[in-house]
This record gives sequence, structure tokens and C-alpha cells, in this order.
Amino acid sequence: AGVYGCSVTIASRNEENLKGAANELQSRLMDQEGCPRILYTPCNIRSEEQIEIKTRSAQSRVNFRWVCQVKNLISRTLESHGRLDFLVNNGGGQFLSKADGISLKGWNAVVETNLTGTFLACKEAYSQWMEKHGGSIVNIIMENERGYPLMAHSGAARAGVENLTRSLAIEWAESGVRINAVAPGVIYSTTAAKNYAINVFDLVRTRLAAKRTGTPQEVSSAVCFLLSSGASYVSGTTLLVDAASRLHPGHLFEVPEHDRWPEHDSCIDNEAKELP
Repeated sequence: AGVYGCSVTIASRNEENLKGAANELQSRLMDQEGCPRILYTPCNIRSEEQIEIKTRSAQSRVNFRWVCQVKNLISRTLESHGRLDFLVNNGGGQFLSKADGISLKGWNAVVETNLTGTFLACKEAYSQWMEKHGGSIVNIIMENERGYPLMAHSGAARAGVENLTRSLAIEWAESGVRINAVAPGVIYSTTAAKNYAINVFDLVRTRLAAKRTGTPQEVSSAVCFLLSSGASYVSGTTLLVDAASRLHPGHLFEVPEHDRWPEHDSCIDNEAKELP
């Protein structure tokens, strides 16, 4: 978004990484006329949380798990720059686990971070600015049309965000607010490699139609399109950035061989009938 003249605020729990990212972005934009400001703020939303907000805005400390801090984030943004044109909800945090191994605490943490945090950010951006001035919101989810084994908590939360996106697109249309979602497929990044181990990407790559993973730049291009006037008649939709992986068979999670699938009563009673 900075390339298009927007000031950018990024937030994360790791201040060192934030400084590095801010410096990298700023250096890329130094020669641009009216060089946009790249601001950063430490933000700890549980252990894996990371957000990015692209606005004509300012920096502020925020924890999406607390309503008052979300209110402060938006109000400080408006106090500093007087407007909030775009909001990108990229908050996310999850861990690999079979569903029966997820504790209630773990489930709630993921749902609150991914779904509740997104709702609170949308609500405050709308209430404090976009209700009267319009704007564009993009929520980052994930491609999960075939379910998401080993991350049922995150899959459920992101599905909730997708439906929230559709609901708000209708409710807030009268205010000139467009809301869309971007659903990335398998995207490689150094952060993801650290969290999930690089061999996971090696295993997945062979199962993808594109035979390669996606990049963060390919996701951000989709986000910038949906924020732009080029998508002025697009709202309430989900843009998949997955190179058709949802259409290509094969999960990383494979169901082992078993003979425990229940049969219809008529099949059980009919001994002569054999099923393959």
C-alpha cells in the first residue's frame, strides 16, 4: 500500500522484527514523491499473533483481545492523521493439533484471536470513521473449502470471519464500506517455516497443482487490488490466492486404512450383500 501513497502501520509482538520490516519498507519508498511514513508498534496478541493495518494512520499499541485497546488504536489513528481509509485484518495465531488434542483454552485463544479480534477491529473502524466516511476492509482468512485437518480451531475461526465479511458487506453497504476477504493457499515465509518446520512445505509442495508454494507478495497484491478503486464494485466476496489448490485432490493429512465406517442398517441385515 505504501507504493500507492499510503502511510503504513505494522504491528507485531516482536519489536526487533518490526524495526527491520519498517526500515526495509521505508528504504524501498525513499525515492517516491511524498514518501509515505512507515510506522510500527509492538503488539502481543498471544504467542503467534501478528497484524498489519494499512491506513493513512498512525502507530498505536494494541491487543485485539481487549476491546478498550482496539478503541484506542482507532481513536489514536484518527487523532494523528484524521482519517482511516483502509483496514487489513491479518491477525492470526494457531498451532498444529488433531481436534481431540485441542484444549478449551487453546480453542478459545485461537477463536478469540482470529475471529473476535477481526470483529472488534471492523466494528471500531466502522463506528469511529467508516460509518460516515466509507472505506475498504480486507480480512485475511485461509483456503479451507476442503476443511482443515490438524487446524480445526483456525479453520472454524476463519470460516467465521468469511461469513462475518459477507454479513457486514450487506449491513454497511449504505455507508459506502466495502468488505472482502482474501483466502491464501499454501504460502511460504520465513516466519511460517520457523513455526511449522520447513519440511512441511516440502511435503505439501508436491501436492499442489502449481508445484510451488505462494509468496507473501502474491497475497499482498490481491489485498491491494481489493482495497483499490479497481475493485469499487466488489464487496462481500472472497478472493482465493491458491493456484487452484482447492481443486486439486490430496490433503497433507491422510486418513489411515481402517474398517470402522458404519454401514446402513439394511446392509448389516442383508448378509448376502457385499460392499467393496
